[in-house]
Order: sequence, then structure tokens, then C-alpha cells
Amino acid sequence: MDGDPAVEPELDTFSLIFPLPYRIAFILVLGVWAWGVNLHYLYLLKIDVPALIKYPTRSSSPLPHHQRTYALATTITLPLIVSLLFFWTLTRGRPSSVLAWDIIPQSYLFLLFLAFLIPYKRLSPNGRYRFLTILKRISIGGIAETQDGKFGDILLADVLTSYAKVLGDSFVSLCMFFTAGRSSTDKPDRGCGGQYIVPIIISIPSLIRLRQCLIEYMRVRNNPQTMSGQGWGGQHLANALKYSSAFPVIILSALQRGYDPNKIGLSETGLFRLWLFSVFLNSLYSFYWDVAKDWDLTFFASLLSLMSPTTSSNPYTPLTLRASSTSSSSYPLSPPTSPSLPRSLRPPSPSPHSQHPWGLRRHTHFHTPLIYYTAIVIDLLLRFTWSLKLSPHLDHWNDLEGSIFVMEVLEVVRRWVWIFFRVETEWVRVRGGVGVQEEMLLAPL
Repeated sequence: MDGDPAVEPELDTFSLIFPLPYRIAFILVLGVWAWGVNLHYLYLLKIDVPALIKYPTRSSSPLPHHQRTYALATTITLPLIVSLLFFWTLTRGRPSSVLAWDIIPQSYLFLLFLAFLIPYKRLSPNGRYRFLTILKRISIGGIAETQDGKFGDILLADVLTSYAKVLGDSFVSLCMFFTAGRSSTDKPDRGCGGQYIVPIIISIPSLIRLRQCLIEYMRVRNNPQTMSGQGWGGQHLANALKYSSAFPVIILSALQRGYDPNKIGLSETGLFRLWLFSVFLNSLYSFYWDVAKDWDLTFFASLLSLMSPTTSSNPYTPLTLRASSTSSSSYPLSPPTSPSLPRSLRPPSPSPHSQHPWGLRRHTHFHTPLIYYTAIVIDLLLRFTWSLKLSPHLDHWNDLEGSIFVMEVLEVVRRWVWIFFRVETEWVRVRGGVGVQEEMLLAPL
């Protein structure tokens, strides 16, 4: 796909067909469609996403939110298809033409930006205004109070972390477009504007979430009485640490790209090993947080119970794997016991995790535990896609433009899956009752 010797060495086959500005546009449009699917499926599960993010209701609009999102997605998709077909017709795969007509994909990116600003009634103006309002607030690391839509701020800020590389590529595309003698459809120069500009841009979403976590921690510390259910705020600090773990990965990746032994003072192998340790730590920590904290699943606590030699198995743990589709369950709370038996001969009392399918939680809305287990596996695999660099046969794959694009798309897919379960978890927390709070306290930090 890439590295075709039949074309100019600076412009691979994939970039001739799908240059960088179109790749950026595709991922942005894909995100709008993905959000529509999120809203649609959660709507079918009777999870009120607009209520969770404090989206103002409008009686004048009969359409559900997901249909309005689909309408917006369709409106920005059709011009993308037309622009791409027109670009292919003009360039016909000729490198010189591809470089000369970079104004076409850049024009579409400009129109896509305007689509979120033009107050056109049929393009879901309230939704776009709400999006821009939240984006403005979180752009400096701000976060609303719970009653004002804190969850929406967190959701959008987390989505931005998955679009970090896309933001970096957006800067590269603009930088090349406005640089004399360069073209935004040329092979991307990720050092455009300086060696550290793109890494700084990529780190901004993690900085936003880091500041939000610190703000939440300070709110707990300054208002211990009103936020007594959050303890002393240690979980917010642990979450801040997770986002901080992304910075060594970004810095070391930039040093590897522009490796200079005279400036760094480390061998290339030593630098790679340091990067490997950092990215492994970040991926493992993030995967744990996704499952145990963002989704409130007891997967890791259940694994520890299996591995602990002091934990005896409970023969009365329910064997059924059918999760409740509402916010209540009918699992037995205790095994049959006989008061006449001595304590040593009585069957063990069930652990709190015996009241739900293994590794999950008591209150669930998706129809089968298999969905949750599949999501855990997907999250694990996509958190560790960097491991392809460790293969001697695939180590160069990560440096190809087509491969970089696939990685960015896969991260958006991972975030899309994550949103389903993060929103469901928030819905359970808000409406699930006391049992949910008990399980949150039992989950390890």
C-alpha cells in the first residue's frame, strides 16, 4: 500500500489516493456518525443521554437527538464525497496534480469548520452551539459543576484525547498549506513549524483532562461536606496521574523521530526501551481505568479473587450469565445455611461479586454479558496497538502513512465503544440506587 517505488519517493500510493487533508476530514466526519450511533443505541436502551449531559430540551423539535445527529452527519458527508470525486477526476493519481490541487481538500476542511459555526436551522443549531460552548470551556481545562453538565465536559474532553493525533495532523496540514513551496497533499512533514510544535498540540487534550481532574480534587478538598461521597479525592489524583503518564510517551516519541545522540545523551536502543516502558505503563494504567473506573466493572477484582490463594470458591455463586436489562437484579443474596451446623462446616458466604455475572456489576443495561466481555477485549487490543512495533516483520508498519491513518481510525473506534459503556455507567450511577455505590466502594483504586 505504501512505499510504492513506482511513484515519487516523497509521495506514496496511499497519499496519492487519500491525501492528509481528506484523512483528517474522514475521521472528523466518522466521529459525528459514531456519536449518532451512540445516541441511537442508548436511546433504544432507554438511557437518556441528553439528560446526563444536561442538554436543554426543546418541545418544538419532535425529532430524537440521534436523528438530528444523523442529519448533520449526512449534510457534511455528501460534500466530502463530492469533493473527493472531484479531486480524483482532476488529479487522476498523478503526483504533480495531487500536489497542485491541495486547495480542494483544504477548502472542504474550511467548510467543515464553518458547518459548526453557521446558525443554519436544519443543521441542529442548538447541538452545535452546545458543542462549541463546552469546547470553549474545556479548552482551558475548565469543567462545569455536576448540575451544570460536568459529565458532558468530561465526555468531550476524553473524546479529544482520542483525537489528539488528528489535531496534530490538522496543524501539519495547515502548516504545509501556508508554507511557500509546500503542499498539504504532499507527504506529511510532522516537523513542520518546529520539532516540538506537533507534540505540544498532541499533549493538549491530556493537559485538559489533567487540569479537570485537579479541579475536581480541589472541589472535594474545599467542600468536604457537600462532596462527602467522594472521600478525600484520591481517585481524582489517581485519574490525573493516568493522564500525566501520556506525557513521557509523547516526549520520547518526538525524541525518537528527531534522534540526535549529541543532544539526547542516550543511545537509540536506550531511548526505545525507555519509550517502551512508558507506553506500556500508560496503556496498562489506561486499560485498568477504562474497565474498573470508567465502566465500574469488577473484572480486575474478580481476577484477584481467582489468583488469591486465601480466597475459597463459593459453590453458591449464581451460574447464570443473563444480566438484568434494568437497574435491578434478582440474584440470591445468600446461600442456604443451617444454624445447627458449626461455623467451620457452613458454606462460605457469597462475596459481593457473586450477585452478578463474573467480572461485571450488579446493574447492567446491555442485554448479555458477552457484550461487556467483548468490549473489554476490544479495549485491551486497541490500547496495545503500539506493540506492532515489537514485531521484526511489522516494525516499519507504524511509520507508513496508511498505517498511521488506520491507527487513528482504530482509536476513534475504541473511543466509540468506550462511550457506550461510560454513558451506561453514568446512567447506572445516577439512577441505579444504593447497590451501585456499594460496588464502587468495593472496586480497587
